[in-house]
Amino acid sequence: VQLQASGGGLVQPGGSLTLSCTASGFIFDNYAIAWFRQAPGKEREGVSAITTADGQTYNKDFMKGRSTITIDPAKNTVYLRIDNLKSEDTAIYYCAAESTIGYDPMLLVGTMFRAPHAITTWGQETQVTVSS
Repeated sequence: VQLQASGGGLVQPGGSLTLSCTASGFIFDNYAIAWFRQAPGKEREGVSAITTADGQTYNKDFMKGRSTITIDPAKNTVYLRIDNLKSEDTAIYYCAAESTIGYDPMLLVGTMFRAPHAITTWGQETQVTVSS
């Protein structure tokens, strides 16, 4: 079971970026896929999530209106597009997955955001740098 995150890079303020999180070794059915980020000197924080069974999306308040999370089941990939990037978006970005089987998906996403240390499946990091 692996997640591969990609798509990071250097972007100018006001620009856009799309991150990808591709799964291998498992199918995205009945999973919550979440994006997190960690800026230097700060704790890891949740950014956005999607539950694959119903396509419901969850975005943290600081990302509302700027982020769009989508899924392509055929490619086993979740995408996070961030628009109007700001310098404070500079961070290492990670994707993570938890099965929603047996759980209320919305409550599970909330738990993932509050307690990322409890998540068992993480993707590799991808660096996003917003700078002119």
